[in-house]
Formats: sequence, C-alpha cells, structure tokens
Amino acid sequence: MAPDPTPEARYFQGERRLPALPPFDRGQAYGDALFETLRAHRGALPWWDAHWARLAQGAQRLGLALPDPRRVQAEAAELLDGSDAVLKLILSRGAGGRGYAPPAQAEAGQAEPVWTLSRHPLPPPARAGGLRLRWCELRLAEQPALAGLKHCNRLEQVLARAEWDDPGIDEGLLRNASGDVVCATAANVFVLHAQRWTTPPVDRCGVAGICRQRLIELGGATVAPLSVDQLQRADAIFLCNAVRGILPVARLGERQWAPHPALAELRRRLGDAHPAFVPGDD
Repeated sequence: MAPDPTPEARYFQGERRLPALPPFDRGQAYGDALFETLRAHRGALPWWDAHWARLAQGAQRLGLALPDPRRVQAEAAELLDGSDAVLKLILSRGAGGRGYAPPAQAEAGQAEPVWTLSRHPLPPPARAGGLRLRWCELRLAEQPALAGLKHCNRLEQVLARAEWDDPGIDEGLLRNASGDVVCATAANVFVLHAQRWTTPPVDRCGVAGICRQRLIELGGATVAPLSVDQLQRADAIFLCNAVRGILPVARLGERQWAPHPALAELRRRLGDAHPAFVPGDD
C-alpha cells in the first residue's frame, strides 16, 4: 500500500481552475450541492462509474449542471498520483446572491457548476473484533424529495455524531420519526436473519450508498423496514460505506455478536468487486 497522501484540494468552475472556492458559492451558503466520497486504490477509482451515475441522478433531481466527467477523471488521476487515498468530489450549483431562489442562469440550464476535488488520507483500520455501536437520540427527518441523495446538508449527522466522545464507541445508529432503524451516522446497515440479509429502505430518509447497492446485488439482500427489535435479534450485523467497505459489528449496548461465516463470505465477494476491500488487505 502506498503511503497516505497529504490532504489537498482543487477548485473549478466549469472548465476553469480557480484559486479558491467562490465567496458566494451556494453549496457553502445553503448546502445547495452534492458530494461523492470515493476509495482510491493505487490511484484508480474502481467504483467511479457507480459514483458518477449517482451524482448525475442527484444533479438531475436538484437541477444542477454537471461538469465534463472526462475532465473530472483527469484531474482526479493527477491529484491522486497513484496513491491509496480518499477522494471527495463536491458539485455545487455555483455562485449566487443572497436568497434561496436559484440564479436565473441556473434555471435556464446555463450555469457553470462549481466543483471541488480533495484528496485525504485513508481512515484508520476498524476496531479488531468488530465495531461497538450506540443508539443516537436524534431522529432523522423524512423528506422524500431529498431521500437517498448525497447532498451537502449533513447537519443531522453532525448533531448525531456530537452526541458522544467515548473512544470505546465507534458509530451511532439512527432511527426515523417512527422509530425504525435507517442507518449509522456515516454508513448503511445490514442485518442477518436465518441466512437472509436485510437493509432498510432510503426512500424517505437516509443515503443510497454505493457500497450498499453493490452488497444488495452481491448478497441478494432484501430492502425492508427494520425495527429496533429486529435488529437486536439479528444473527449478525454490519455497517458499510464506499470508503471502508464492510465493517462487522460486535456490540450494541449489552447485545453482542460473534463473527459469522455468512459475513466472511460477503466480505470475500466485496473484495472481488473492489481491490481495496480484499479481506485482510486493510
């Protein structure tokens, strides 16, 4: 594995490179933006197509213009320079004056998008033996117009993550207003019952994760509402995201889970789909 790179960011408007983010950028002012966080392996982005497809779908729903994907890929390759790293891509509607109404040129489809690429070191390895979780008090609001999107308004996740500073806790689970399990603060969740994996829907809140979708396909998982009781009674639990892959869960409160062979098999399949997630290759 190549050494972790030094963080670096680059800013663009359309085809032009900028020295800094525009001062009236709507992504910064209102969260009027989308983002993708990609795991780079030796400078390559194995799930680039899936990330770009999600970004394009989100941009269509929000009415954001897209930059040329070839330019983005070329800049990303130069920035990564063969490293193992995390690449973050932010796509904003662009600059605008005060007020929520999108600029007139954006409404006409003529705006040049502002986009940012940043390179970050890999996160530390997951806790040996599995993650330790807690329940978050914050409940996710339901807004179908934004559900599933990787939009830049992450205040719910910020508040949820601020609920604890115990180094013995790795992640927090979030529920919706009805009390059903949705996700963790920075990951999707899967549970196993009688050899069948289930993950909650994200059509009313939550993020449609890239790793989540790949694991649905690889493991034949069911998408269905998940109650707290169903989660507690699961034979195995894991979290996942596109940066860290599968993260087995060992404990939630007093409930504990031992390693499960079905999880080991799913990790092997994910390693076949992304070289950064080969088991034992963290």
